Amino acid sequence: MDELGYQVTIVPLLPPVDHARDILEALDTDLVFNLFEGFDDRPKTEATIAGIMSELGFTYTGCSPAALALGLDKAKVKDLLLAHGINTPKYQLLTPETVSRFELSFPCIVKPSGQDASHGLSANSVVDDQASLERQVTGVSRAFGGKALVEEFVDGREFNATVMGNDGVAVLPISEIVYSLPPGMPRVLTYAAKWEEGTPYYDGTTVACPAEIGVEESAMLRQTAVAVFRLVVKHGYARVDMRVDSEGKVHVLECNPNPDITPGSGAARQAAAASMTYPQFIDKLVLMALHKTRA
Repeated sequence: MDELGYQVTIVPLLPPVDHARDILEALDTDLVFNLFEGFDDRPKTEATIAGIMSELGFTYTGCSPAALALGLDKAKVKDLLLAHGINTPKYQLLTPETVSRFELSFPCIVKPSGQDASHGLSANSVVDDQASLERQVTGVSRAFGGKALVEEFVDGREFNATVMGNDGVAVLPISEIVYSLPPGMPRVLTYAAKWEEGTPYYDGTTVACPAEIGVEESAMLRQTAVAVFRLVVKHGYARVDMRVDSEGKVHVLECNPNPDITPGSGAARQAAAASMTYPQFIDKLVLMALHKTRA
């Protein structure tokens, strides 16, 4: 930020929320570059802090409180997509008490319904029978509270696209998650794949950017990502995760508002593939926030 000519002060936020509010109220700033991702084990506070910044009248980068809250409610996002004709895997919200009502087709993937960063995803998340389903639903429900999101598993090529903008939007070059895993390990972007170096998932999961895809498939993925962005996010920046099955059909897995934008992140990689330097990418987010305020 300094090399862009902006005067920057780093402002750490610590719980509780009221203390964070006090820190924000004391700020005298033209813009907040919002990198807050929620307090530990409290992902919903990401939207809470954005809400406080809105109440205080700050100009800040990224997505609205409503978009951040919606992005963490995976079932609600899926309902919204389905209501607008956007394909997403069939799902149920289940608990240990309701898992007997399962009515999807195996294989399925079981994940927390209100987490991000692949929390709760492992090789055991993909289940092929009722006993495995019950074990995984119980484990997820106990570890993260509430209901587990159970989806029919789409075992196809996996892509993601970063979409950014306000009234007009841009789609950065598409990435593909490339799996080279040992036999029997399901092709899933697990927590270990992202964060645990030296594990089979970390070593067997790479990213190709830009993805090696044809013009038609690229257009289809880009159009889908934009449609999801306009429904879920509306303005700011977000990553849309998708899989393409053996018949060429796009399935939207998730929409992640305010994804990781650190220099080694997927969004930064996609910006570089669009011939943007990292400072140019950051400056674009700043200018988007300023334009949104002026509009």
